[in-house]
Amino acid sequence: MKPLIAPSILAADFANLQAEVELLNRSEADWIHVDIMDGRFVPNISFGFPVMEAINRYAQKPLDVHLMIVEPEQYIERFRAAGADSITVHAEATNHLHRAIQQIKASGAKASVAINPHTPVLLLEDIIADVDMVLVMSVNPGFGGQKFIENTYRKIETLKSLIHARNSRALIEVDGGVNEQNAPLLLASGADVLVAGSFVFSSDDPLQTIAELKKASSK
Repeated sequence: MKPLIAPSILAADFANLQAEVELLNRSEADWIHVDIMDGRFVPNISFGFPVMEAINRYAQKPLDVHLMIVEPEQYIERFRAAGADSITVHAEATNHLHRAIQQIKASGAKASVAINPHTPVLLLEDIIADVDMVLVMSVNPGFGGQKFIENTYRKIETLKSLIHARNSRALIEVDGGVNEQNAPLLLASGADVLVAGSFVFSSDDPLQTIAELKKASSK
């Protein structure tokens, strides 16, 4: 099975946002990953609803929205209305994770939970059967272009075992430092979805880079 590829629009050229989204429409990417940062949960600010709506206006692929914000429950319906097909909330950002997951599902979006590099997989033991996906952060969230954390492979393997043990259908998504070297290892460890930002948009040929990531499972 080929991996799902979700290029992160955060690394795109925002002076040419329409062109960048249309490039992804032409590519072999499966989803468009949209990182929302509030400057509180993470030490950076990205963008809000107007930019999200602009992306949705041109996107022909599902929008995979990653909320790196505190109190995500306040904004789930608004992001769904702005075009989110899947919504990810951080386990570390809410005191009521189960409620947030159910809220996402009630909105009609796919429900996903993210965990930071320091967060143990077993924290998800009681929620894993309820989510459509788990996003494993392979860098500390907040900035693109960071170095990949090697412990991620072990973490994915542990998560895969938990998913099987609980008869969950959750996909495993990995975000941070993904490139052509570690992509085959991530997939071999159990990852299903690869997010790549700087690696795609900083390359000489983003379309070819995305195509190579799609082939990574056969390497």
